[in-house]
Amino acid sequence: MNSSPPPFDIPKRLSLPAQAAASIRKAISERVWDEYLPGERRLCEMFQISRPTVRTALCQLAKEGLIEIRHGLRNRLLTAPEHFTPQPSRLVVLVTHEPVSHIAQMAYQGIGDMRTHLAEHGFATEVLVCQSRSPLTQQRKLDSFIRENRVFCCVLLSVSRELQQWFARQSLPALVLGSCHPDVVLPSLDVDYRSVCRHAAGIFLQKGHRRIALIVPNSGVAGDIASEKGFQEAVAGRGDRKDAEAIIVRHNGTALNISAKLDALFKSNRPPTALLVAKHRHVFAVIIYLLKRGLSVPDKISLIARDHEYLFETVHPTISHYQFKDDSLGQRLSRLMIKLLNQGSIPAEPNLLFPKFFEGKTVRSHVDG
Repeated sequence: MNSSPPPFDIPKRLSLPAQAAASIRKAISERVWDEYLPGERRLCEMFQISRPTVRTALCQLAKEGLIEIRHGLRNRLLTAPEHFTPQPSRLVVLVTHEPVSHIAQMAYQGIGDMRTHLAEHGFATEVLVCQSRSPLTQQRKLDSFIRENRVFCCVLLSVSRELQQWFARQSLPALVLGSCHPDVVLPSLDVDYRSVCRHAAGIFLQKGHRRIALIVPNSGVAGDIASEKGFQEAVAGRGDRKDAEAIIVRHNGTALNISAKLDALFKSNRPPTALLVAKHRHVFAVIIYLLKRGLSVPDKISLIARDHEYLFETVHPTISHYQFKDDSLGQRLSRLMIKLLNQGSIPAEPNLLFPKFFEGKTVRSHVDG
């Protein structure tokens, strides 16, 4: 009995290598790469597949005449489907020196909101972790990545002064999520850390504290430098408190180094009675250190966290800190990015936001004696 073929396509079960080949084929057709494919490891990261799957997919594309596989060298593009009209790149890259999960919660949430809004406007986002190495090595990595992936725009998260300067010299649009260094001309959006730390120091002074300390990473990041300035300005501007002193304690971010720095601080003749901790992830390391020394918070030491962490409101006593009660950071960031993407540029000026102070229960009045 003869049967005629059905008037429709029967669904095919695609293997993972076939799906990978289809994804890479689509990227090639959209001119994501100009002349060469990224390396196998980079393709694995981009498409979240294993190296054997990538190799099988590349062999299929080589059979189709789309690429030339060159062992020991980057695989070369040969052609793209003739029917396809190249589209402009719509890739936005978040450049950071550390995983995004390590940044303050309010910035993390703002980035998530921004990525959602960009996706709604047809833009893809990708995170590029540019670890702290020599500036030249970082710049070479960035230059290669931007060329290979035809990046449309970059968001810079807590990168070094050298990288900010490098982006300022490029024609590629970029926005600093954070503060620019004084000699860098780029648009930026950040928490007004200078004002925040000046405000926090003012609270300590109003509560009678005279020797106060800022615990801050020795990062060289503009926001941390601004924090130090604001903290010191609060004390310098109080002519009625000539006996007040602002101490800056810089550390390398490890619990061991924080403990060592605090040891030196509290073994001095005049230890502080109030601490402002710059990074949310260092707050509990500081509190644990204080408890080990028998310095309870807030009975012996008052404490404020510069950044927000949801746990600060769930512990007892609740930790005094600064936070955005709504998604104002994410909304402002999204608006700036959409404007930048649509216009190709925005004024190279700082956009600063001041969060709300959550009073908490870790600050008490201090009386000398």
